[in-house]
Amino acid sequence: MKVTSYAGLAKPSFLLVHHELPAFAFHRPQLVSISSLCVSSNCKKRCGLVMKLYSSVAGRTRSSTTSHRSLSKEDRYSREQKEVNPASFYTHPSLLQMKNERIANRARVYEFLRGIGIVPDELDGLELPVTVDVMRERVDFLHKLGLTIEDINNYPLVLGCSVKKNMVPVLDYLGKLGVRKSTFTEFLRRYPQVLHASVVVDLQPVVKYLQGMDIKPNDIPRVLERYPEVLGFKLEGTMSTSVAYLVGIGVARREIGGLLTKYPEILGMRVGRVIKPFVEYLGSLGIPSLAVARLIEKWPHILGFGLDDKVKPNVKLLLEYNVRHTSLASVIAQYPEIIGIDLESKLLSQRSFLSSIIQLTREDFGRVIEKMPQIVSLSDKAIVRHVDFLKECGFSMEQMKNMVVGCPQLLALNVDIMKLSFDYFKSTMDRPLDDLVTFPAYFTYGLESTVKPRHKMIARKGIKCSLAWLLNCSDEKFEERMKYDSIDMEDIEEDSSFDLNSLMNPSTEDSDSEYEDDSDGEYA
Repeated sequence: MKVTSYAGLAKPSFLLVHHELPAFAFHRPQLVSISSLCVSSNCKKRCGLVMKLYSSVAGRTRSSTTSHRSLSKEDRYSREQKEVNPASFYTHPSLLQMKNERIANRARVYEFLRGIGIVPDELDGLELPVTVDVMRERVDFLHKLGLTIEDINNYPLVLGCSVKKNMVPVLDYLGKLGVRKSTFTEFLRRYPQVLHASVVVDLQPVVKYLQGMDIKPNDIPRVLERYPEVLGFKLEGTMSTSVAYLVGIGVARREIGGLLTKYPEILGMRVGRVIKPFVEYLGSLGIPSLAVARLIEKWPHILGFGLDDKVKPNVKLLLEYNVRHTSLASVIAQYPEIIGIDLESKLLSQRSFLSSIIQLTREDFGRVIEKMPQIVSLSDKAIVRHVDFLKECGFSMEQMKNMVVGCPQLLALNVDIMKLSFDYFKSTMDRPLDDLVTFPAYFTYGLESTVKPRHKMIARKGIKCSLAWLLNCSDEKFEERMKYDSIDMEDIEEDSSFDLNSLMNPSTEDSDSEYEDDSDGEYA
């Protein structure tokens, strides 16, 4: 710092001012004769005041510096802290203080969570309540929803959701849609991320998309309960591509709503990884894409069978149990469940049981599966009941074996209705048992709708024919036969348990039975 000094010369015409004189010169003043300098009284007062002020400050500085040097480092730090004016902090704490406070608050929250069994390791970086009371409120609310400490540990990020801002609005929206409160616990266990969602931005667009897929409004809550993960999908992503692919292979557009209602998991399946490989593999077994589309319409859950984990191993097992490769398509088309169940134990136990009760060979067992693959899931008790009935009818062991191989459905029909059909066969039709051995499918035709009317017609005409010629044809075909003068044995249709081409027709709302004329021959 420089302090300007003024020096005046004893000339009346001008005043010469010097600026170069340093400030420290004031504490060592030089005497100048009054005769050589002429200074105004105001300048004298001013110069004297500055000299006294500087001398005072310089003196304090020297004394302060001397005493400051004599203090230790700790004493100097303590003294500096005391000299800080507290009033300077009355508005905002320092950044360091704020950081330390946040660390302390989070430590207290973590300590609370650990105390109740929650591991907070994954919560680092997540915005959490600053007080233990607010965190306790969140935990208590989750407990009221039925979630346990284990559930929270499975997805600890749920603790970052505010009760009022996140949880309550989401749950209220789901309730208004019709999702039952009794399902909230399982809903949140499967998809706790829904509590992070925005009702307007995330949830409502998905619900509108589902409605656009022809899912009825009353079915929306059931779809969400069955597959809550759908609320996290992007509209332009997996959902749209999976539906588009199914329509592309032949699934009827009008069936999409019902299909997704039955099995909404399809919306989360990737076409390239799941759906397309499944369709192509069934195609390699001889099932056309359009037939696969019909199967998916009726049993959409088959898409959930793991291709490598279940489908391929089960197909290999069928071949090992003497099912012919050419019959695989028919077997799967008749009973799609067979490629997704735990098959090995069922095949082994069923083959052993049938071998013991009717002396069925390994090759015979393969033929039985080809004609009725549901045999693998038939209970031993049901089989015994039907075998006992056939024994009561007078059939030998060899005859029963041949009948079962020819028509395995004998082991699954309603026994009471079979008795009525057999009584009519013996009392009215008056035919030998060998006719039933030759054509055991007689029991699969409705007694009132098919057997009685046709028998009466041939009886009036005095026609003698086989059961196959009588029954194994449509009503229209039988009417034509009644116009014949003689029976053409070549006109008898082959007995086919299942026609794969029937799947190529558009799906209908008919019953699950594959037998058109089986109105009375119900399965047990």
